[in-house]
Amino acid sequence: MIYDEASHTFLNKWLLLSDPEDSQAGAKGYLKICATVLGPGDEAPSFKPQTQDDEEDIESNLLRPAGVQLRPATFKLKLYRAEDIPRMDSDFIQGVKKVFGSTEKKELVDPYFVFSFAGQDVKSKVMYNSENPEFNQEMRLGLKFPSMCERLRFQMFDWDNLTRDDVIGTFIINLAKISLQGSLIKTILLTVGFLPTFGPCYVNFYGSPREYSDLPDEYEDLNLGKGEGVAYRGRALLELQTVLGENPESQIEDISDEDVLRSQKFQRRRKYKLHATFLNATMVSAIDAPVEFEVSIGNYGNKLDESVPPCSSTTQPTNAVFDGSYYYFLPWADTKPCVVVDSHWEDISFRLEALNLLSNIMERLSENMERVRVGVKANLPTPELAQLMIALLDQLMTDCSKPLPQAVEGQHVQNELDKQLRYYREVEMKHIFKEAKKLREAATDVQEALSEVENYLAQLRNLSIEPQNSMPDVCIWMISGDKRIAYFRCPAHLLLWSNNPDYRGKYCGKLETIRLKVKSEKDNKWEIPALLRLRVWLGLEKMEHEWHNMQTDGELAVFAETYENQVSILGNWTQKGPTMSRPKFSDATGKIELKKEGFNPPPGWRWDGDWYVSPELSMLFDKDAGHTQFLEDVFECHSRMPGGTWDAAGVPWTDVKNDATVGRDDLELPKGWAWEDDWNVDLSRAVDEEGWEYCVEVTMGGYGPVEKTYHMCRRRRWVRSRKLMKDAQQEAEEAQLEDDAAEGWEYAPLFNMKFHHKERKMDLVRRRRWHRKMVAESPGAPCFFQMQSSAKPSQLPECSSFVKVSIILLLFIFIILINHHQLMSLTEPVKYQLRAYVYQARDLLAGDSNGLSDPFARIIFVNQSQVTEKLEKTLCPTWDQTLIFDAVSIHGSPDNILSNPPKIIIEIFDHDTFGGAEYLGRTEALPMVKLDAADSRVAVLQWFSIKKGEQYGGELLAAFELFRINGKDLPFLPPKRGKIYQVPNGIRPVLQRTAIEVMCWGVRNMRKFQLASVTSPSIEFEVGGHIVQSKVIKSTKKNPNFDEPLLFFDIMLPREELYTPPLNIRVRDNRQFGRKPMVGVHVIKSLEEFRRDPVQANAELEAMDMPGGSDGAEIQLAGEHIIDMPVDEKTPIADHGASTNGDVEVLIDQQDAPIALNVKATKKESSKLNEWMKQKIQRDAQGGSLFDEEIDWWSKNYASVGELDKCKSYLEMGYDKIQIFSTELEKVGEYAEFNDFCNTFALSRGKCIDDEESSTVGEFKGTFRIYPLPPDPTAPVPNRILSNLPPSTPEECIIRVYIVKAVDLQPNDPSGLADPYVTIKLGSKKMDNRDEYLPNTLNPDFGRMFELKAIMPLDKDLYIDIKDYDLLSTDDIIGETVIDLENRYLTKYRALCGLPKSYCVSGPCQWRDAQKPKDILEEFCSTHLLPAPVYSGNNSLKVGHRVYNLADFELTKPTHNRLGSADQRLALHVLNTLPASMKVPLVPEHVEMRPLYNPLQPGIEQGKLHMWVDIFPLSKGAPGPPVDIAVRKPRKYELRIVVWNTVDVILEEESITGEKMSDIYVKGWIAGIDDKQETDVHYRSLDGEGNFNWRFVFPFEYLPAEESLVVKRKEHFWSLDETELKLPLQLMIQIWDNDKFSADDFLGTLDLNLTSMPVPAKKASSCGLNQIPDMNKKKGSHEVKMMNLFENKRAKGFWPCYNDETGEKVLTGKVEMELELVTAAEAETKECGKAREEPNEFPHLEPPNRPETSFLWFTSPWKTLKLIIWKNYKWYFITGIVILLLVLFVGLFIYSMPDTIVKKMFGA
Repeated sequence: MIYDEASHTFLNKWLLLSDPEDSQAGAKGYLKICATVLGPGDEAPSFKPQTQDDEEDIESNLLRPAGVQLRPATFKLKLYRAEDIPRMDSDFIQGVKKVFGSTEKKELVDPYFVFSFAGQDVKSKVMYNSENPEFNQEMRLGLKFPSMCERLRFQMFDWDNLTRDDVIGTFIINLAKISLQGSLIKTILLTVGFLPTFGPCYVNFYGSPREYSDLPDEYEDLNLGKGEGVAYRGRALLELQTVLGENPESQIEDISDEDVLRSQKFQRRRKYKLHATFLNATMVSAIDAPVEFEVSIGNYGNKLDESVPPCSSTTQPTNAVFDGSYYYFLPWADTKPCVVVDSHWEDISFRLEALNLLSNIMERLSENMERVRVGVKANLPTPELAQLMIALLDQLMTDCSKPLPQAVEGQHVQNELDKQLRYYREVEMKHIFKEAKKLREAATDVQEALSEVENYLAQLRNLSIEPQNSMPDVCIWMISGDKRIAYFRCPAHLLLWSNNPDYRGKYCGKLETIRLKVKSEKDNKWEIPALLRLRVWLGLEKMEHEWHNMQTDGELAVFAETYENQVSILGNWTQKGPTMSRPKFSDATGKIELKKEGFNPPPGWRWDGDWYVSPELSMLFDKDAGHTQFLEDVFECHSRMPGGTWDAAGVPWTDVKNDATVGRDDLELPKGWAWEDDWNVDLSRAVDEEGWEYCVEVTMGGYGPVEKTYHMCRRRRWVRSRKLMKDAQQEAEEAQLEDDAAEGWEYAPLFNMKFHHKERKMDLVRRRRWHRKMVAESPGAPCFFQMQSSAKPSQLPECSSFVKVSIILLLFIFIILINHHQLMSLTEPVKYQLRAYVYQARDLLAGDSNGLSDPFARIIFVNQSQVTEKLEKTLCPTWDQTLIFDAVSIHGSPDNILSNPPKIIIEIFDHDTFGGAEYLGRTEALPMVKLDAADSRVAVLQWFSIKKGEQYGGELLAAFELFRINGKDLPFLPPKRGKIYQVPNGIRPVLQRTAIEVMCWGVRNMRKFQLASVTSPSIEFEVGGHIVQSKVIKSTKKNPNFDEPLLFFDIMLPREELYTPPLNIRVRDNRQFGRKPMVGVHVIKSLEEFRRDPVQANAELEAMDMPGGSDGAEIQLAGEHIIDMPVDEKTPIADHGASTNGDVEVLIDQQDAPIALNVKATKKESSKLNEWMKQKIQRDAQGGSLFDEEIDWWSKNYASVGELDKCKSYLEMGYDKIQIFSTELEKVGEYAEFNDFCNTFALSRGKCIDDEESSTVGEFKGTFRIYPLPPDPTAPVPNRILSNLPPSTPEECIIRVYIVKAVDLQPNDPSGLADPYVTIKLGSKKMDNRDEYLPNTLNPDFGRMFELKAIMPLDKDLYIDIKDYDLLSTDDIIGETVIDLENRYLTKYRALCGLPKSYCVSGPCQWRDAQKPKDILEEFCSTHLLPAPVYSGNNSLKVGHRVYNLADFELTKPTHNRLGSADQRLALHVLNTLPASMKVPLVPEHVEMRPLYNPLQPGIEQGKLHMWVDIFPLSKGAPGPPVDIAVRKPRKYELRIVVWNTVDVILEEESITGEKMSDIYVKGWIAGIDDKQETDVHYRSLDGEGNFNWRFVFPFEYLPAEESLVVKRKEHFWSLDETELKLPLQLMIQIWDNDKFSADDFLGTLDLNLTSMPVPAKKASSCGLNQIPDMNKKKGSHEVKMMNLFENKRAKGFWPCYNDETGEKVLTGKVEMELELVTAAEAETKECGKAREEPNEFPHLEPPNRPETSFLWFTSPWKTLKLIIWKNYKWYFITGIVILLLVLFVGLFIYSMPDTIVKKMFGA
């Protein structure tokens, strides 16, 4: 199936997963796969994954198993209408038509609708020139149900004639939200499950801003549904139905009039009011033009859309004011802007209220779960935790009992999906209630209960989805100069008012702080566009009084607004003249004339007071507002004529924009300021020596520092610094406010330029704002001013067609004014003082190329911001600074502030000398509010996570307190450090004297820095501002370790680990000329793992001197079996073979030296022991066997992994197993990466550098010990923990790498196999066995040992690669692994050479370590400060107070007789016992399985490598002999078989004479070897006997230890290498009946396993099926006597042959054979030929003595007649001849009788 596909490949196909037991159950999931079938020469296609594309036709790309049926179905989407579609086309053509007098006006959009699913789509008709089209079409799409696709996509496009169609908007809905799996059988009202259904309901489209531009839309991706849409772009009324069992006949049909009328009831609208009150706008990024905020819902309130009637949806345009540090805010002061938007939507409150109810339940449940988690972390008592959990479950049950809101008849209209969702939610909430009740009664463990509650939360999260939310989101935009800057989008249901608090929106009418967002990720900047603090309320118009009732903080007032405009003519201000381009009174834009007398209060309203000047507050702030220092600058300008000299220009003094200004001497110093210096020329710019810069023409710009002859203009900058005087500042501000408030004029050079409040010489226009308050006489009266305009319709401005047509201007501005006289408690904002306690940060991002930063923090609160001090070159700064924000004005009642305080924004920056500070991250916090200064609560420092976008940027330790200033004394200010306030006591961490021991061992693998090697590094360790520096390594090429590795800190650190500052490790390279560049850094966030108690450490050392002894039971490990083996009392035991250690000892008497080995074996192994012992005695009596030769290292390995059939008698002989670790040795639990001596810390460069391939640039090896010191400096300090270190000088070692085998390698060849070999790299040394690669295998047995010399630690990283051999191309890496040899060399677990369990001087367990057990034991005791071992004879030793006896360990006697001396054995037993009891288990003799990884596919395992490494420092002596792990080599044998006779062979054929007979011949072969041999044919066997005297000769290769046949053969004729197979050695003997004209008939077979074959019968009569083992078991008789041909060498007799074609074995003959097994050497000396060929010897075979009838009948007709026909039918022949003669005689008699009678009668 796959091979028949294109390229023989399934590429990105989807598989349907089904239940094989129930094919009708439908889909259980889907799996995307790629699969290919490759033949010889085929090239594998690329399986590179493709990005998910919505256009992929998944349905046609689906494969499903046979029997699984998908039902056809049809989606029917009814598209009724759309509305609010934005303009998409240019009005150029309309403009041309207008020139020619056309008055036709068209809507500039041609929409059509596209419905897409699973790569299919259907398109509606195009509605030309319609922004509110009526489609009334039904769109149909076919599918297979259930479908694996989950998303329906609805899109609206604008049709274009010449260019591609533009996307208007995209809406995507998940099928899981509008359907439910379950039974499809419906009852009358309820369904268990339901098909996808939707509507009739509106869906809202979002995308880029609605404003049309002739330029390409840079945010078009938002219209495609990529990312969050920033603006509402229309809506469409849809209805979706799913019909099973049919496919659509047509894709488009018109909707019937009946359905159109039915949809009308779903379009009923109600009037909603959207209110928003803005309290603060801070961190404003738009400062070049006035800023205003727009609130809209749908298209209602959109200020910039010409089709929307004007309304009060925006705040007043206000200029941003500097906050004194960095940011800008809008100075609304006590007058807070408020906006209101009228809108009309369908009443879907029953849907949104249900959503709010579920959301509120989830929020309460999450909060209660967090309380329980905090309690668990705080280790609260169990009863308290139980109370918290019970309260959680009680609240959950109460919440789940609350009813869902009902749809009110006549007010709400439900559709089918509403009913189904309501039923589903009710069922699920009842289920949660029952489960919570059960949990409350039965829960016993808090963690388990919490896990169950998390499941409830997940269920509630699934319920809180409302797919039919047709009310658009509320959008808040920041607009500056008619340009949208940033936005915030909030779902409407979160703001919706309901009389039931459970149904009310989470943020409805509540004071919230929001951060605006940029329009697209392409605009992503680190700055927050604006931070708003506001209240928003949404509800029906009849509920509007609820909003007014909430406004307890001030009075809602309505003001009429107009601007008075004047121009300056000849220094006089007037409202007349040619330059007066605006009406005398107008709106802010100057486009609409608004005379004071033209305002008429609307019905129900009246004036409250007269018109008064109301200056815009931002105009009262000058350019230096918020600054404490300010740099004044002016430019002195010169000009000249060609060839002339420089002279003052026509405009001698300008600003930076070349606008005229006053001269430097005429510049007045503002009040409250003082000059700090005189005027100076700015020489820090690109200027000449005198500060001049030159250009051709001022208007052209392009200034340069070098004068040219064609330059006609030049200028230079004069600067002078002034400083704010605090007392004068207050006086100046008050006086200035009074003066400006009285006049209220704003000045500008032109009306379209930015206004300012101080008049300048270049100002030619001015304006001021007039307000008049109006109050309502009738509640709910519409607030519209009706004005009479004298202008004709044609003279009205082009601002709005709405104004043109009605000639009635509807304008109102809605603001909040805090009344200073009516509500005294709220007359002024409440003053607060914020204290920001910024203690430290850790793990900050690096901002500089040296890997460090110069960080400082900026704190923003309301409209103020401050910065901490700058700390240089650190990623873990400790500022220990308190920032005080004094007299912060916050509007709102103190109780509201207590429950919902303003957010605090903290930003971290890296200071740069040149350029601006680099942003490192941001976090948010809430202060602890104290309305009373006497509040005894204490702020607690907390860690706040810092984020830079989505990137983790470190953590900040800080706390914040907000004090209300109410006349009472505030807490004392914190102590100062210079000019900086510190974090006060009680909040700052409690410090204690602490010791930090540093073991600075060395650096490794340092990468080049600035193209130079790092050869002389030194390390700085910094904690809490304290620095300790190591010595300098002279040359890392000779010794990368430090000569003096121990360093010490005696510092004050926080007592609690939570507040402990991080430890910074900085590596510097000491280069020529005193340069010390930073080449690597590392930050240790938590020092907890390095904390030690020195008193406890000393106690542990004393405890190691263990008093008392132990019996054998304590020594025996759990789960092991002790096997008692009988031992003769007087058995001489000698060590066989030469001992490399020279400690051979002969044990003469059992009593003198009791030898007993703790043999560990399974029960199965133990049961074989007695039998094996008997066989062993017999074999020894016979002069030995192959068994001892078969015991090798592989026997030990197979015995350890449980493959007992391959290890022969290894365990029975008493040898030990080795430990097989299923992972890397360093990852074994107790070894913990071998970091006990020192840890390895990865060094990074810090800031990303382009030429760095990875962030890791080296390693630091070292460790730390941290413990408290006595507070009294004169008190004695504890002993140092880090002591008794090994020498840090390089050590020459011999490294032996044993590569056993690899398993499950990834194939690298087209055949699906590989040709692996091993490559070893250590330092500059490389070794491999490429010439001995193993062909065509994924599980190679390497059996190789590589020996290398290395200098530790210069050559510490051992790289082991498994590569795939390729004849022509470069060898590919299959996988690699890396071993840190230094960690093994230094660890206390002694990973140099695995420790065996017994001490043998020869054999497979021969001791190979350079040190003997006694030496290792003495070294261990010395290293761990234990007393040296004391020996008492050879059988007892004492360590400390503990005595060890050899008899306690060796309970039974081994049989291999290879043990060494008693004292060494005892020392080894102690080494296997004592360290483990001290929790320092030494590494045992082992094989580790290391996963292999490919650098091209990191993290994906490519197989495992079985191996181990031995390390032998030459300082400890020469190592022992290496272990021979060479792969077992097969031996060559020759099997000679003489087939003598067959007996009782069944006679299958019948001769022509009717006799039963068979033409018998015998066929034989060894299974797996393609060499089948046959005897000649014994023809015409009439009694089943066949005589042959025929010899078969089968040469083969055999592994005796594994009892397997080794076969090597090529898989294909084109294969380069032979593949090796291991098979059981099976001899196949078969008896056949020869047929010349048809296929030979099979008579019987005999299958003999030569290693376990039945003993032949001596006589044919005693031969039968009872010789077959399995037949004997069925009959229940005695066991069959078996034999091993490799032991007996020869066997002769009768074996039965049988036929089992019917299912039962039937005896079909007996074969007499002689089997002889000879080695290859014996075969050469005793040659013999096959059959009876020469040399016909051993034995000599004579031709068989067969009967005369044994021949082929048609080859000798005479013999056939004589021996077959005559012999059987001679009497028949004789009788026939006699009868024939008689017949002839009678015939002659009858013939001649008449003639004779006549003659006699007539006498003739």
